[in-house]
Amino acid sequence: MDNKPYIALFISVASVSTAAILIVSCETDSSLSIAFYRLLFTTLLILPFVIFYKKTREELTSLNKSAILIMIIIGVILAAHFAFWITSLKLTSVASSVILVTAHPLLVGPVSHFFLKERLTMLNGFGIVLSVFGVVLLVYGNYGFSSGNLDTLEGNLLAIFGGIAAGLYILGGRKVRKTVSVGSYAIVVYAVATITLFLICLLFSAPLYGLSLKDYGIIFLMAVLAGMLGHTLYNWSLEYIRASLASVVLLGEPIGSSLLAYALPWINQVPSKYTVIGGGFILFGIYLTAKPIGFKKSKK
Repeated sequence: MDNKPYIALFISVASVSTAAILIVSCETDSSLSIAFYRLLFTTLLILPFVIFYKKTREELTSLNKSAILIMIIIGVILAAHFAFWITSLKLTSVASSVILVTAHPLLVGPVSHFFLKERLTMLNGFGIVLSVFGVVLLVYGNYGFSSGNLDTLEGNLLAIFGGIAAGLYILGGRKVRKTVSVGSYAIVVYAVATITLFLICLLFSAPLYGLSLKDYGIIFLMAVLAGMLGHTLYNWSLEYIRASLASVVLLGEPIGSSLLAYALPWINQVPSKYTVIGGGFILFGIYLTAKPIGFKKSKK
């Protein structure tokens, strides 16, 4: 196999690393509105490729009910991921939020072990324990001993829920992408996620119009970078690499996002010592959890 899937993964990680920075740069306080437009713009950007690509159109009309149902469920999960995660960025620091939401290998690893036959070793198991310790240190440390910083218990918990949804999204995508092309997969999942977020906005009375032109521009840029180059390239690569490896590669996102949040003058977020130490345990544990040489294929 060539290196294209790995190049795609690198580009996708670099692109999604800008998402948190762009979100906190928005003027609106409505996280659900940001999530809705983020998915809407991404869906609209993908739509022309689907309309003008005959092979994708034919595939969409021939998809079986089982595949469609799974993609609908994945779309709802993706909507939940964005709703939880973007809201967490309003309640906690970029570093804490992105580290916790990226901890999905703690879910992906064990599930891959039992259902995808990607066997975990004792080293992988130790990585899970280490990461869980890091999560406790980060969340409890910031909540129990710190004051006056950006981290809140509610924000960190929302980031964890967003990470759980991300893990389910990755596992579902890994299953469907074996038989469905990236174009068909992306348009169905993103469209369902957009509709779901629209309904969530209505339910919670989040504004569906009236955002500033600056915010619309920032969210559109987010859709291009994190959506088109980030998630779409990531979804394409899932056909060629295992879920565990795809999950651990995203460790680059919290590092990139945290550095940008610290360096950019209009954000200038300095992570607390609990975020740095706990985050270090989490990231190293995730690396051990999804360490490529730590997986053995089942003989079945």
